[in-house]
Order: sequence, then C-alpha cells, then structure tokens
Amino acid sequence: MMINFMKHRNILLGVALILTTAAFVFWGVWGLNYNIDFTGGSLLEIKFKDARPPLEEVRGVIDNMKLGGDTSVQITGEQNFIIRFQQANEETHQKIVSELNNKYTDRFQEQRFESIGPAVGKELKTKALYSISLSVIAMIIYIAFTFKKVSYPVASWKYGVFASLALLHDVMIVVGLFAILGHFAGVEVGLTFVAALLTVLGYSINDTIVVYDRVRENLGRLTKISFIDLVNRSLNETLTRSINTGFATLLSLLAIFFFGGASIKFFALALIVGILAGTYSSIFIACPLLILANRKK
Repeated sequence: MMINFMKHRNILLGVALILTTAAFVFWGVWGLNYNIDFTGGSLLEIKFKDARPPLEEVRGVIDNMKLGGDTSVQITGEQNFIIRFQQANEETHQKIVSELNNKYTDRFQEQRFESIGPAVGKELKTKALYSISLSVIAMIIYIAFTFKKVSYPVASWKYGVFASLALLHDVMIVVGLFAILGHFAGVEVGLTFVAALLTVLGYSINDTIVVYDRVRENLGRLTKISFIDLVNRSLNETLTRSINTGFATLLSLLAIFFFGGASIKFFALALIVGILAGTYSSIFIACPLLILANRKK
C-alpha cells in the first residue's frame, strides 16, 4: 500500500519550519552553556564515600577561598560534585583539594581534574564551527557532483542545497534542545557535543541521499507519471529502510542513555534527538522541497 505523503507536504514543511524557528529563538535568547572546552578554566569532580553534604555547604567552602573570577559547584550523579573555576593551574587545584580535606577528611575521592587555557578554549570553539561549516559545504559539493546528470525537472545543485536545508533543521533541533537544557538544567556543551552534531550530519545526509538516489533512479524509468507522484513513490520505496535503520540505531543509543556513564549521557541524548530529526527531515523535508522547487520553476 502506497501512502500519499506528498499530499500533506505543506503541513510537513510547516511543522519543520515552526520547530526550526523555535530552536533559533531558544538559541538566540539563551545561547548554549559552554563548558571549559570552549571557555577555558578548570574542572574538578569529587565523589563522596558516604552521604553527600548539602550543596550550599560545599559551595560555602569554595566561596570562602575567594578564588576570583567565576566559580560554580554543581551536583552530579548520586554522590558527586563538579567544581568549576577560572584559574587553569595546578596550584589552585591543590588548594581546593586541601580545603575540602580540612572540611571533609577522608570522606571524598577525586574523580577527575581538567584544565584548559582561555586561548586554547577559544581556538577549539573556532575550529568546531569551521569543522561543521566545512562538512556542510563538502556535502553540498558532493551531492551536486553525484547528481550532475540529473538536470530535469530540478537542477542537480538544488539537491545539495535542499539536503543542507534538511541538515539545518536537524542541527537546530539539537541546538535548541540543549539551549533549553542549558538554561533550565545547567547542561553544558563541549567537544563531545560537536562530535554529536557531526555524527547527526553524517547520519542525516546518508538517509537523505538514499531517498534522493531513488528519485534519480525513478526519473530514468518512470516517465509517464507526474513529478509529485514520482517523489512520493520514491519515498514509499525507501520508507521501510529509513524507519528500520533509525529504529535499530535508536535502540543502541537508548541503552547508552539509560545505562551508560554520566559523561556520555548527554552525548547519547544529542544523537537520539538528532537521529529522530534526521529521519523526519529525510522523509518529510527533503522530498517536499524538491516538489516546491519544481512548482516554483
């Protein structure tokens, strides 16, 4: 049975436009809560062996040290605290550990200490933006080259542009979610978040290419049906593959999210949301855009 998805293409594109616009608003208003990978500074995580003391008590110990600059203390996991401070040096690290030992002798254990200078953090942020931008540009060029023999009824370069618009939707959905989480829950983003975005880009473009490739094949052999029907048929022929691939991937990511460590929890969440958005965009954004371009032409 063939489902006429393209009959509702305006609604499908409208939903995507609303979600993408909302994500841009969240990002513009609240921004992302960058961690020390991008801002520079130090991070110290400690784990208490017995009952964890109140947050305000630990925060008071850190505030009394008058380290200068921005410092923060956050609860994580069941027994842990994460302490962030601007000084990126070992002396401050040891000073904090010493003060905590004076207050909580032998009650806690240091889990990790990370330190990045502000110049390095700024450089990493710039390189992250470059890597995402170059990936998208390379994808547009690759798709345009792959579809170079397809010039009717939609020009080959438009396939690359439309695929990139679908990618924009996927990335912005993830960015918008983490803008919300950063504002209300203090969730931070760093290099693992960039890795998640690049993974989402790769997954989504692969899904979109499968659909577009079927459109290209059908253009060569189905010459007696309208372009709308041809796109809808191509979509139906690849729908099962897209859903099965996405579902199998989500099962693995959900297992990581619920049973994996705290350090990769939000990495898995970014991939889960990105793959859901990517599956939607491959089916309900990339294809309607082809029809829209043909109608405008």
